[in-house]
Amino acid sequence: MAFDVEMIQRVYANLGERVEAARQVVGKPLTLSEKILYSHLFAGTPTEAFERGKTYVDFAPDRVAMQDATAQMALLQFMQAGRPKVAVPSTVHCDHLIQAQVGADEDLDAAKNKNKEVYDFLASISDKYGIGFWKPGAGIIHQVVIENYAFPGGMMIGTDSHTPNAGGLGMIAIGVGGADACDVMAGLAWELKMPKLIGVKLTGKLSGWASAKDVILRVAGILTVKGGTGCIVEYFGEGAESLSATGKGTICNMGAEIGATTSIFAYDEKMGDYLRATSRAEIADAASAVKAHLRSDDEVYADPAAYYDQLIEINLSELEPHINGPFTPDLAWPLSNFAKAVKDNNWPERLEVGLIGSCTNSSYEDMTRSASVAAQATSKGLKAKAEFTVTPGSELVRFTAERDGILNTFEQIGGVVLANACGPCIGQWARHMDDPSRPNSIITSFNRNFAKRNDGNASTHAFVASPEIVTAFAIAGDLTFNPMTDTLTNESGEQVMLDEPAGIEQPVKGYAVDDAGYQAPAEDGSGVQVIVSPTSDRLQLLAPFKAWEGTDLTGLKLLIKAKGKCTTDHISMAGPWLKYRGHLDNISNNMLIGAVNFYNDKTNTVKNQLTGEYGEVPAVQRAYKAAGIGSVVVGDENYGEGSSREHAAMEPRFLGVRAILVRSFARIHETNLKKQGMLALTFANPADYDKVQEDDSIDIKGLTSFAPGVPLTVVLHHADGSSDEFAVNHTYNEGQIEWFKAGAALNIIRMKQAANA
Repeated sequence: MAFDVEMIQRVYANLGERVEAARQVVGKPLTLSEKILYSHLFAGTPTEAFERGKTYVDFAPDRVAMQDATAQMALLQFMQAGRPKVAVPSTVHCDHLIQAQVGADEDLDAAKNKNKEVYDFLASISDKYGIGFWKPGAGIIHQVVIENYAFPGGMMIGTDSHTPNAGGLGMIAIGVGGADACDVMAGLAWELKMPKLIGVKLTGKLSGWASAKDVILRVAGILTVKGGTGCIVEYFGEGAESLSATGKGTICNMGAEIGATTSIFAYDEKMGDYLRATSRAEIADAASAVKAHLRSDDEVYADPAAYYDQLIEINLSELEPHINGPFTPDLAWPLSNFAKAVKDNNWPERLEVGLIGSCTNSSYEDMTRSASVAAQATSKGLKAKAEFTVTPGSELVRFTAERDGILNTFEQIGGVVLANACGPCIGQWARHMDDPSRPNSIITSFNRNFAKRNDGNASTHAFVASPEIVTAFAIAGDLTFNPMTDTLTNESGEQVMLDEPAGIEQPVKGYAVDDAGYQAPAEDGSGVQVIVSPTSDRLQLLAPFKAWEGTDLTGLKLLIKAKGKCTTDHISMAGPWLKYRGHLDNISNNMLIGAVNFYNDKTNTVKNQLTGEYGEVPAVQRAYKAAGIGSVVVGDENYGEGSSREHAAMEPRFLGVRAILVRSFARIHETNLKKQGMLALTFANPADYDKVQEDDSIDIKGLTSFAPGVPLTVVLHHADGSSDEFAVNHTYNEGQIEWFKAGAALNIIRMKQAANA
């Protein structure tokens, strides 16, 4: 069935007029991204042009999507907004809290029992406020969204960094924190700095072992983990039109790993085919009727360098399969060079586990391409030498794949089918290992491979590739194997080669499912009770953060000076901590426990300036809070890279950290800090990072005249009596400064709602 058809029709009804108005105010032909952005202004029809990378703009997204781990905090915040119902179509998807231990059925049953309190809370609050609820086992949020909700030319936000997956259906879909979702669900404008645009021209056509995943693995190698920050990446060219809609989704999904605001493809026949295959023919027809507005203007395609801030060109006919990693998703290795890299870097050659699936690569096409490799193994007398797991993206995909014999094909080579959930990709993996400290290698078709990301083990070398490459490597059990050139010894002692994979974009018999796992909300939720036990260790009602005291901040203590990469996984780990995502006090006990302390190269060990002793980061910060002393966290480049999880901003705020001072921020994390009333500051001179000393007390001056574009001043008071003073920059606009003064953006929403009541 097609959801929200009337809303989509309204978007298309206004599209032509708004695009033309935008073309007039901008004064030149428009890219696809500009057409969608300008047609979703909160004020309606465009009347002015906005400067890319500088101007903050208010938008009106069409819908909101939330996964269960982030939905808890987002909806706890929404409860404080005072609205009886969400203002835009919204959904909750239960995909993060299911731990992979044994297999699909057992793991799902265990999750339902273990997380019953949280699932009941999410189901009831969804029922009350008019939110669609996807039950545990229904599938991973992004696969479910592209199957049911994404539509060409739309705009959505989602409380997960891989929300851009919907760009595979021509939608601007952006990952945000829960406070942003709360704004939109409350009917308020959503603010975003007008993104810059990176154009990626795809020529040629994929063949052989190369896949859509290899496009984004290559782009990640080019742009690095922060090269897309503040940008929308727009793919175009005849090569783009040759990719399936779900293949496009894979590329857009992993664009989060380059820091991109989102990624997108223009509407084409492949998207129409997918919409029709997933029972949305009327949306395909409606999109086709406005197709000219769902692609960049012809002049853009004729001279792309004149319209994009950066241009990249990739010939798909020459693209080689890639393997990225370890420990960072932008360390890109062409398959032909990978074996040498493994040997040169002394990475463990024996592959212990191959994992396919996740929100990035769990479509029917992904399953069939991988199954074609697995089927060859069976016919040629091979078994998987590494452990091999399969995570279907949704119940729709799983049911159809089982009907068509695909899952059985995986099981014949020793594969284990896991629940339709994030599982090992988000760290929900009870990995069975003899020695967790032993250096070892795994390879996945996921998107992230930070240290400890998948199994909590710092010694695990995680590599990222396409599902078919992962399957081939799992069969070989060896990271130096090249399926394009190398042979394997089968059970009869014969040398055999794997043939190129073959896939099917859409199931020949069509998709099928008995129960997709959707629960519609009550027509009238006013009588629905949302119960949160005051003694629960999983859920906790929120209390408002205090407003700014109206003075400069003095006498702050340095909590930690983080060294090197500090992602949201380092700031607020997932895995076993996911169970506390609805309890701010409890989850704050994981704050920054993964960050490396500059002064001792250890994690979760910092100096308590009140006692002179070393302790765990959360414990030291709780001691400062108990003493009424604020603190500062200092970080390096691209601080807050990775997940959209706003807990990484809420935990420091809750425990009394007043400012985060870094060399540079990842986009979502910087916004999350601002939303929670935190100071997100950057060194005007990055070298000033080196001036920060372990025993520093810190003053932040200039707050009484806090204004856009005006730097603040930081004074470091060192233990020897000396001091350093330097300027720090910020990107706050006037509205965001009001968030800081009020104590949080949510405090302003609450005040406005009370005034209008």
